[in-house]
Amino acid sequence: MNKVILIGRLTRDPELRFAAGTGNAVARFSLAVTRQFKRDEADFINCVAFGKQAETIAQYLTKGSQIAVTGNIRTGSYDAQDGSKRYTTDVAVETFEFVGSKGGNNTESYNNGFGGNNSDNSQQSNDSFGSGFDDDMTPVDDGDMPF
Repeated sequence: MNKVILIGRLTRDPELRFAAGTGNAVARFSLAVTRQFKRDEADFINCVAFGKQAETIAQYLTKGSQIAVTGNIRTGSYDAQDGSKRYTTDVAVETFEFVGSKGGNNTESYNNGFGGNNSDNSQQSNDSFGSGFDDDMTPVDDGDMPF
């Protein structure tokens, strides 16, 4: 099984392009994902989204925006201009959610049709994932956390 779940912040604004011939939207972006036990270290993961998802990501997300992504790893290679072989590793986005929005505890979820059972590719969620509040909407004090 090839499945990836990431939560991170965009390291730069998404780059939106349209494929030659088909005109399909392709958005490329990089996520800074902190390591679980070393909060001062991060991995930088390249991601790619297609179609309506790509357009939504490019329209609403900017450098520093937090996002949760599910997808799969895709590897590839190409010949560089200097003749050397270059290898790529990207996460192809299947679904994503805006995380930590200004509006409080709502997150938006988008599905590109590769997983889940959303028929219209979007749904509203009342999940407090990443909002910083518990069920009674009081701030959570994470000062006593061991990590």
